[in-house]
Formats: sequence, structure tokens, C-alpha cells
Amino acid sequence: MTDIRHELRKFVAPEFVIGDDARALTGRYARNYGATHVLVVTDPQMMSTPWIQLIFESLDAEGIQYTIFSDVLPNPRDFEVMTGAERYHAAGCDAIIAIGGGSSIDCAKGIGIVASNNSNILDFEGVDNIPVPSPPLICIPTTAGSAADVSQFAIINDSRKKVKITIISKKIVPDISLMDPVTLMTLPAALTAHTGMDAIVHSIEAYVSNASSPVTDIHALESIRIMTTTLPLACLHPENLDYRYQTMLGSLLAGLAFSNASLGIVHAMAHSLGGKFDLPHGECNALLLEGAIEYNFPACPERYINIGNAMNIVYTSSDPESCKQQLISAISRLRSSLGIPKGLREFGISTETISSLANTAIRDPCLATNPKETTISDIEQIYARSF
Repeated sequence: MTDIRHELRKFVAPEFVIGDDARALTGRYARNYGATHVLVVTDPQMMSTPWIQLIFESLDAEGIQYTIFSDVLPNPRDFEVMTGAERYHAAGCDAIIAIGGGSSIDCAKGIGIVASNNSNILDFEGVDNIPVPSPPLICIPTTAGSAADVSQFAIINDSRKKVKITIISKKIVPDISLMDPVTLMTLPAALTAHTGMDAIVHSIEAYVSNASSPVTDIHALESIRIMTTTLPLACLHPENLDYRYQTMLGSLLAGLAFSNASLGIVHAMAHSLGGKFDLPHGECNALLLEGAIEYNFPACPERYINIGNAMNIVYTSSDPESCKQQLISAISRLRSSLGIPKGLREFGISTETISSLANTAIRDPCLATNPKETTISDIEQIYARSF
């Protein structure tokens, strides 16, 4: 019988530079990729930050023209992608720079897909459905959580159906991520918490994924250790650059883990929930995590116990049921300490939506790597627990 650790696994990662003022390298890398005119994809809030000017100065220094597309909203819509692709072609661009969190980066990925393949972004849902690679993509992440800057995932809202589609392909792995903790200094406390919990869920789901490997395990567990220790400190001391750096490092490690091991039931359900109600993705994950652990735990108890060890939980018993409850309690305390609500009811969401949400979640590609086989009824019960 083949040891599961010896099964074939691949690991895909972009180039990345992490450290203070990494954003100053934007122009140099754009020049290295042969760019002459780049589309800068961002959101309106980013344009008012004190640190963004250094990025434009670096492009100017290399003689690279740029067109700004700053119409990206949280949870990017299909029509934003299509408008951005039109802007890309109209300006004669030959590369893309994404500045922002997961929304801006995912939108930029979508724009690159459409620019190269001349089709609606919704046509590329699923795994490996992109025929032509995207133009060069430089990412400057401004949150510590989504890790869209190092992953082969893009999440786009279908505005007509009000669902999120998942696009997975090596052809949308960014060419480089310039990870500058200075960009996190203007991140509000709530967004710090939401995006940080997203990173924690990335690592937990990657670690228990049925596509995990020894390489992804190393990244996932170290990310859990860093994020559960440092995220509360970053929320309390937002101007502490070391805490910001640590959360950025934790997000990077989580991204490398989930981009290669994929995700699970939490993300499948969060995509459905966020798509229907336009809620912050990280907050959705945080609210669903405890119920998902309770559901998945019997499939891989040793793995969840290891997650608790990475969180520095001192188990009072070796009994799996006791360990499970201690892990869930620790995550509940972490969520509460970050000011994240206890349940979906606090958003005014009715339990009458559970059936519709579950019917959407069951079709999400992230379920393919969940450690436990899942039915619509199982998903409905987890949603119900999250109210």
C-alpha cells in the first residue's frame, strides 16, 4: 500500500519580495517584464493612501506609462472585470499591476484572463479552463489575508445570479508579489481582523485537505502559529510595523499552502454566503469555521489536534472529543477577541435562506478537497449552527 505522503504532488508559487518598501521595486519589475504601459487596478480608497505615490514614482523613473482603473468594489463583479479589460485594450496596455486586497487582485486576474482570451469572465469558471495565459501581473497586496497575490485562485461575483464563481489555473498565478508591510499601516482594525481570519482558515483548510502534502503542511502550520499569535496584536497596535510584517508573512505562508492543497467546506459555504449577501469574505469564513471543524473533525482528528498544537493549546486530555471542544473554544475566543460577530443572525440574515445557500455551496469546487464527503443536508446543518 502506497504511503499517502508519497503520492504525486505539485507546488506552484510566484516570485515574491517581502520587506519594507518592496513597493518601490514596481517600476523595475515592470521593465523586466518588457512592459511599456501598465493598467493599475485598485480601489478608490487606495488612491488616497500616503504610500501609493512611491509606486507611481517608480514607474515614472523607468519611463513606464500607466492607466489607472480604480473602480473595484469589495467582492469584484463580472462587469467590473469586463470594464477593466476594455480599459486595458483601449489604453494599449501590455501588463497589469494590482494594488489592494483580494478584491483588487482577483479583479486584476480576471482582467488579464479576458484581455488574453476575449471572452466573458464567467466562461472560465472551474479548474484549468483558461486557454491563453494572462499578461504579466505584478501584485502589491495591502491586506494580510487573501494571499491572492501568490495563489492560482480568482473569485468573481456573477452579478446576475448573485453567486461567486471560482477560477483556478496556473495561468493566473501572478508573476511577482511585492509584499510591503508599510501598506498595511492604513488598514482599519475590522479589515485587519477579517483578512487575518481568512488567512487562518486558508491554513486550516489546506492542512486538512485531501490534497495536502508535506510541503503544504509546513507552510500551513507555521502560518497558523504566526497568525493566531500576531493577529490580535496587529489589531491592538496597528502602527507596529513588526506585527504588520508578521501578519503579512503569515498570509504568504497560508497562500502558498492553500494554492497548492486547495480548500474545503468553509470556503465553499463562505463563497455562497458572500455572493448572496455581499458580506466580507474573511468574516464569512470566521463565522462558519467552528461548525465546519465540528463536522470535519472525525475524518482527520490527528490533523485538527496538530492545528491546536500550532495554536499553543495545552490539551487537558488525549480524548479526541475533548481535544475537539478545546480547539473550537480557542477559535471562538480568538474570533470574539477580534470583534467578529457570533452569528449570521447579527447581519439580519434569515434561516429561510439556508436551503438556497446550501444548494449553491454544494457546487463549489472547494468541496472537492474537503476531508469528508458532504451532502446538502450536512451543509444546511453547518449554516444553521452558524446563526
